[in-house]
Amino acid sequence: IDPAAAAIEMVHAYSLVHDDLPAMDDDELRRGHPTCHKAFDEATAILAGDALQTLAFETLSCADATAEVRLQWIQQLTSSSGAEGMVGGQMIDLQAENRTLDREALHTMHRKKTGALIRASVLMGATPAQPDEVALQQLHTFAESIGLAFQVQDDILDVEGESSIIGKPQGSDQALGKSTFVTLFGLDGAKQQLQQLHQQANESLSPFGKSATSLTEIADFIIQRNH
Repeated sequence: IDPAAAAIEMVHAYSLVHDDLPAMDDDELRRGHPTCHKAFDEATAILAGDALQTLAFETLSCADATAEVRLQWIQQLTSSSGAEGMVGGQMIDLQAENRTLDREALHTMHRKKTGALIRASVLMGATPAQPDEVALQQLHTFAESIGLAFQVQDDILDVEGESSIIGKPQGSDQALGKSTFVTLFGLDGAKQQLQQLHQQANESLSPFGKSATSLTEIADFIIQRNH
């Protein structure tokens, strides 16, 4: 499973490098350090992102797994990171600046932008075991729940977090005029949604018993994180 984890991390890293560019979110700080285009230059940041993306799929294609598993991994990651996933979500995000999104549009954006790659992480981890359709649906529900929960917590931290801890300027989403769970539902409403999503995630894992302990711990971390 290590090649799958590495590939997901590379796609995630490339997305952050490109997301920070002036044409996107124009961020100067990422994880407490200057963003790639600030530390180097925009051309280097674009090429670094491109290199990470292609290396991710090269890693999957050469993985020590059956041809069927490798093909499934590639399909899962391409669909989650492309137009129907992360890239599509980023496009919605850019178009939504200085506009108010309703609940459905906000959920759609984050299911694609944030949730799709989290969903890929969960499903790609399960792929070598070839789970049945019932188990896949439970895992899909779990991934959808923690994907949205991650974004809700991110929006809460944008209001309550400290820049030195969250690794980016506090209030950066608000400065860009973005719709967030906090702007739409208020801080208390966002926290209530976070708890509901956490409960939904845990309930979806109940059929797996103790074998899902690591996934339960991930869900707990997502709602408790401060960065």
